[in-house]
Amino acid sequence: MIFKSSTTAVPDASSVPQHIAIIMDGNGRWATKRFLPRVAGHMKGVEAVRDCVDACVGRGIKYLTLFAFSSENWRRPEEEVSLLMRLFVTALEREVSKMHANDIRLKVVGDLSRFDPKLQDMIANAQRRTANNTQLTLTVCANYGGRWDIMQATSKMVAANPGVVDFTEEQLAEHLAMAYAPEPDLFIRTGGEERISNFLLWQLAYSELYFTDTFWPDFNTGALDAAISSYQSRERRFGRTGAQLETKT
Repeated sequence: MIFKSSTTAVPDASSVPQHIAIIMDGNGRWATKRFLPRVAGHMKGVEAVRDCVDACVGRGIKYLTLFAFSSENWRRPEEEVSLLMRLFVTALEREVSKMHANDIRLKVVGDLSRFDPKLQDMIANAQRRTANNTQLTLTVCANYGGRWDIMQATSKMVAANPGVVDFTEEQLAEHLAMAYAPEPDLFIRTGGEERISNFLLWQLAYSELYFTDTFWPDFNTGALDAAISSYQSRERRFGRTGAQLETKT
């Protein structure tokens, strides 16, 4: 399926967001406030992911994209990075069968070449196993960066069109890591920070942004509903005037 770009056409805007993208921030600070090691926050964050997936399925949301590990997160302490990789392996071992049973498709996007070969194989197998599921597409962005995404898409576009010097947005968009999904309707960042942090730079052009002080481990169903309610209160004009929307209705 080819999805409309919000800068070249007016996409459909339903009352329930079709696609939610989340930066899951605050795991470490959640643990620190409780005098726990940061690992406890990351482990609790995995539980919050499970609850968020279930809530999205229950609300008819078709795409959920989670920023799990950015290309800049390699700068964190080596011990924490190693822990995050182990958590990723454990989550795949425990959750893929459940996702498949619940008709959830898993996609992992980013530069996966830096990961351990075992983890790369687990990711590939999980994606193959769930490829035909249709209830929800869960995308995990791992070693992902928005600038990396645009650069890799540009390289692929040029390679696929030798001799061409003028390109369109559509030609680039088809090579983006998430070309299989519509642009996010709603972007959520937990943890109190209010920035995009190199996440989905191309795709967030017209997304509604929602920031909350809630740390990710505490982001429950009620917090998700609050974000959706905020989204539903907004007028999505995509460059048009409010009067044009009134005329349309």
